[in-house]
Amino acid sequence: NHARFNSSLSSTFSGIGVTYTLSYGFGDLLVALGYDTVTIQNIVITNQEFGLSLEEPSRPFYYLDFDGILGMAYPGVGISGYNTLLQNLLQQSQLAQPIFSFYYSRNPTYSYGGEVILGGVDPQLYSGEILWAPVIQELYWKIAIEEFSIGPSTTGWCSQGCHGIVDTGTFLLTIPGQFMSAFLQALGAEESDYGAIVDCSSIPSMPILYFAISGAQLPLPPSVYVLNNDGVCTVGVESTYVPSASGQPLWILGNIFLRQYYSIFDLASNRVGFALSA
Repeated sequence: NHARFNSSLSSTFSGIGVTYTLSYGFGDLLVALGYDTVTIQNIVITNQEFGLSLEEPSRPFYYLDFDGILGMAYPGVGISGYNTLLQNLLQQSQLAQPIFSFYYSRNPTYSYGGEVILGGVDPQLYSGEILWAPVIQELYWKIAIEEFSIGPSTTGWCSQGCHGIVDTGTFLLTIPGQFMSAFLQALGAEESDYGAIVDCSSIPSMPILYFAISGAQLPLPPSVYVLNNDGVCTVGVESTYVPSASGQPLWILGNIFLRQYYSIFDLASNRVGFALSA
């Protein structure tokens, strides 16, 4: 039930007879590698290496709307020896500036969910100042989180430092597994088959979450981190599914967080910017 790429219909495609296994948190993907021209609106990238999926786990791919995955992290996450799309965008001078940015609508509709801007930012999509955080490991877009607070109370969970991966490919906010039960208890959420349930009428009185990043407090209100699905309200969190290479508690700032904050990924300065979404 997905659109497929038929390489025989592309005169610019060249296969290289190499297969590769990509490992994701939910299973492995077998791909055949090849080259083709990639066009994104007025951007044209020639000889882009990519993987044609041969075998993939039904869960979650069968149930998801997208047909493929475009990785925008650092080359270390990709397949060694092959250029990522971002590397080719830069080498082929296809970006006005070496940055890209994401905007997620807080009230997405079927026809408009947000925007990705390749090569710039759109000042109409955010307000106020941009807060910059340096990338601390050029693998994922990983930044330092100095503290995490639930309402006025600091948790101390990041007293030895935490790391956060800024990731548009993760829907929820992920929390280091060791803090999950204390976090849900602090919110008064009940674990169930549907997730961490809260009373919808209690959302206005639930605490604001605060992430201390680059010396500033970034608030995440309950109207953003609680999801209302036909009157069933759940906290939009899950346990972090990536192991922490450094031993630091690891968070993933996924779409739940990025609905609140316009995000800017600066390839030249290796930093991530956040500004309040419009």
